[in-house]
Amino acid sequence: MLDRAVRRRIGPGLDRVAGPLHARGVRPGQVTLAGLAIGVGACVALALQAYAIALALWLVNRALDGLDGALARRRGPTDLGGMLDFLADFVVYGGFVLALGIARPDARVAGLALLAAYLLNNVALLSYASIVERRGVEGGDERSLRFTPALTEGTETIAAYSLICVLPQHAATIAWTFCALVMVSVVQRVALARRELR
Repeated sequence: MLDRAVRRRIGPGLDRVAGPLHARGVRPGQVTLAGLAIGVGACVALALQAYAIALALWLVNRALDGLDGALARRRGPTDLGGMLDFLADFVVYGGFVLALGIARPDARVAGLALLAAYLLNNVALLSYASIVERRGVEGGDERSLRFTPALTEGTETIAAYSLICVLPQHAATIAWTFCALVMVSVVQRVALARRELR
């Protein structure tokens, strides 16, 4: 819901950082890989209940996720790069929930529900994107994959996971709430498909 507004706000800053990195030959895939490693580190820290470290690494991971996109736009984005970036995101998204279940047994059922909601949301998102791409329908943004707007996007995920690190004693409630919001996104994407895919 907030991604476009956030990208407009932070995009110029990411572009300023991307410029010198691009000049030094840093590739987007290298930044994606670094972000993945740091994101996995955030998951390990969460599993060990090192919540402050998990929060710091999580935020660095998200910053690098934005930076690899800025670099890709300078070099020219590739379909493979877009796919691997999306995959890296969900390695960390899913790993974070797994780590939460290790750290907070009381949040395990909420975490399982959240993972199921992610599955449904991605099926709705990617199947819609595949169909409209095959039909040659215009739209979307500059990213390699076609993301349809919905209530929960990257910005909301950053907020939810950050809250889990800051308020781990309320992790189950946060996970259940975010799960419900992701399910709203599923409903939104199915409704969009019903309107557009006649």
